[in-house]
Amino acid sequence: MQVQAGIEQKIQAALAPVHLEVLNESHMHSVPKNSETHFKVVVVSEQFEGKRLLARHRTMNGLLADELAAGVHALALHTFTPSEWQARKGALDSPNCRGVGA
Repeated sequence: MQVQAGIEQKIQAALAPVHLEVLNESHMHSVPKNSETHFKVVVVSEQFEGKRLLARHRTMNGLLADELAAGVHALALHTFTPSEWQARKGALDSPNCRGVGA
C-alpha cells in the first residue's frame, strides 16, 4: 500500500473527518523522485472540538506513529474543527524546501 493511501485510511477510520487532504509534498524537497517522505495533512474533524492545537497534533502523531517510524520524514499538520474551517476557508500553502535546486 502506498504511504499516502495508508495515511488517508488511518485518518478516515479514526477521526471521521468532514474534510481531509493528504498531499505528498516530497517533490518540494531534496529527495529521490517518487518519494513519499513529506506530507501536508489538512483534517477537519468534530473530534477536535474542545482540544488545543497541541492535543490535536499529539493525536495525529500517535495515529501516524508507524509511518513516522518507517520513513515519513515530515508532517505539516493543519487541524481544524468544522467551525474553524468555515471561518478560515483553507490552510496555508507550504513553502519549498531551502535545499531544492541547490
